[in-house]
Amino acid sequence: MASMYRLPRNAICAACYEGAKAIIAFFNDDDDEHADADQGSVKPSRLTKLNSTIKGLRDAWEEVKQMRCREEETKQRASFLQEGFAAAWKDGIHTDIAIRPGTGPPIQAHKAILATRSEVFRHILAGDDDCKAPAGDSLSLPELTHDELSHLLAFLYTGSLATCAEERHLHALLVAGDKYDVPFLRRACEARLAAGVEAGNVLRTLEVAELSSSAALKERAMGTVVEHAEEVVFSPEYEEFAVRNAALCVQITRTLLANKSLPAKTP
Repeated sequence: MASMYRLPRNAICAACYEGAKAIIAFFNDDDDEHADADQGSVKPSRLTKLNSTIKGLRDAWEEVKQMRCREEETKQRASFLQEGFAAAWKDGIHTDIAIRPGTGPPIQAHKAILATRSEVFRHILAGDDDCKAPAGDSLSLPELTHDELSHLLAFLYTGSLATCAEERHLHALLVAGDKYDVPFLRRACEARLAAGVEAGNVLRTLEVAELSSSAALKERAMGTVVEHAEEVVFSPEYEEFAVRNAALCVQITRTLLANKSLPAKTP
């Protein structure tokens, strides 16, 4: 006999759920009818229940097709917008502001894109008293190199990180995402950095996580420190790290001691 079907939370749509229930009900009734037949009695025709089952399956399949169409439409819309914005930036179409990095030549951009992607940029460009933009159609971001600025603007226009972005670029972008209030950029950098954390770069990751107030990335880095404690703590990089980050070293020490005091897991 088929088991009772329980709807998983956030798993399937209502139409699929009803279809699944109809199938299980059909097989349960089929089992009962076979049992009655063995005892010499037969139930009325199952045609009505069979039609109900087929209708449930048809509705579920139609819902799946509609979901696929909506997904494809969403992808096409996102691609249309992304390619349009990217082309306007790369081709310099009607740009109206020059962004000056700390090193290298300025990069042309659009004030509207900057203002819509970042509340901080919006206030700067609006000339608010607390963060008034300098005179002229230019904006200086001296903490970024030319390459880092290029990656930042590319993300603001396309919403995606370049696959060729190096670790140092991701560090700068994470800090910029925190400074200029671009949450989506922060999350993208955190995910990329967290996926690549290892003993060789964990101290750099921990340092930038602290600088950008990234709790999730800091937790991931601390876990890596605990996992590779001896390799990390006795590395030459740790001495320089300790000079710059005394507070983080205290946290590392406490985390290692707390982990050491936990009971060992039985296999």
